Amino acid sequence: MKVAWFGHRTRNRGNGLVMYSKQLREGLEARGAQVVFFYHGPKRDRTELQPGSTKLRSFSLWDHDLISLPGTKRLIERTLKDEEVDIAHVSLSFSHLDFSLPHLCHSLGIPVVATFHVPYDRRSSLWGVGSRLLYRVWSTALARYDGVVIFSQEQKDILAAYGVPDERLHVIPNGVDTDVFRPAASTYREEVEAKLLVLYCGRLDPEKNVGTLLQTFLGLELPPSHKIVIVGNGLEYDLLRSRFGRENVIFTGLVRDKDELVHVLRAGDIFVLPSNVEGLSIALLEGMACGMATVATDVGCDAEVLSGAGIVVDPDHLASQLNLALRVLIEHPELRRSLGEKARQRVTTRYSLHRNIDSLTELYQQLLATGN
Repeated sequence: MKVAWFGHRTRNRGNGLVMYSKQLREGLEARGAQVVFFYHGPKRDRTELQPGSTKLRSFSLWDHDLISLPGTKRLIERTLKDEEVDIAHVSLSFSHLDFSLPHLCHSLGIPVVATFHVPYDRRSSLWGVGSRLLYRVWSTALARYDGVVIFSQEQKDILAAYGVPDERLHVIPNGVDTDVFRPAASTYREEVEAKLLVLYCGRLDPEKNVGTLLQTFLGLELPPSHKIVIVGNGLEYDLLRSRFGRENVIFTGLVRDKDELVHVLRAGDIFVLPSNVEGLSIALLEGMACGMATVATDVGCDAEVLSGAGIVVDPDHLASQLNLALRVLIEHPELRRSLGEKARQRVTTRYSLHRNIDSLTELYQQLLATGN
C-alpha cells in the first residue's frame, strides 16, 4: 500500500500536529506501507529533504501554513500520478488546500482520509462558541472526504449534527508508543536538584493557560526543592520567562530529541495541562504513559481520557481548582503513585500507538476494498 501523507514537520514551534504526522508515518512504514510525505517548508529551510518527501511552499503567519503558493496543486497532482499512490491522508489543518484536496484526489481515483484535529470546548464561553463555529465551517469540507478521523464520540456527534455523513466519521483516538513512553529510572531530577517535579509540555500560547499554572504553583510557596518544568515554546515564551523566572521554575524550550523528552518525563511526579481548548493532547498521553499523576481541564477529549485515572478541573474555575489539585497531590505521595499507575494503565489499554495504527490501516483497507 502506498499512502500520500499531507502533514506537518517541525519548524520554529513544536506541536501535536508535528508529532501526529511523525508517529503515524513511522508506524505505517513499520507495517510495510510506503509513505509519500507532503509538507510545507520555507524556501531557506536547510533541512535535508528525506526520500519520499515533497516540500511545498506557502504563505505562513505565526509559523502556521495558511495559503499554499501558486503551482502547489500541480506539483501535488504530478507527484500523486508519478508515485502511483493508493490512498491519501490529510492531517488538518494543512492549508487552504484542505478544501480542494478531496476533488484533486478523486479526479485521480484516489480515496482520501482526513484527521480533524481542531480543538473543541462544550462551554458557552468565547472559546466554546468559537470552536463550534469552526466545526460548522469545516463540516462542509469534511463531508467531501471519504473518511474522517476524530478522537471521540462527542466530536462525531457534533460533526454529524453539522451534516458530515455519519458513516464517514471514524473514532480513532491519538496514541503514544507505550514501549518508549513508560516509567523508568531517570537522572533528570538529580540534574535539576529537585525533590518533586511538576511538568507542563506543549505550546506556550494564550489558550494553554501556562501563566495561570505558574502563578498557581508559585502561590503555593513550596520549598525550593519543589520545582516546575515547562517544556515547549510559543507566542508567550519570552513573556512567561520574564514574568515567572525563579529558581524553582525551569524553561527547557522546545525539546526535539525524543530520548531527551522521555528523560524529562520519566522524572516527573505531576503532569498538568490547563488548556482552555483541546482536541486530544498527545503530550497528555505521553505524560500519563510515563506514570505521572495527571491534572487536566475538562475540555476536548482530555476529561474522557482522564476519567477515573486523574484529576479533571473546571476551566471556568481554573486557578482555585488547580491550587487544590496541586496541594492534594503534593501532600499525598501515595495518591500520586496510585493515579500515576492508573494513568499508565489507561494509556496502555486505550491509547497505544499500536492500536491507533491498526485501526487506521483497517480504515484504509476498507476504503480501498469498497472503491471509495
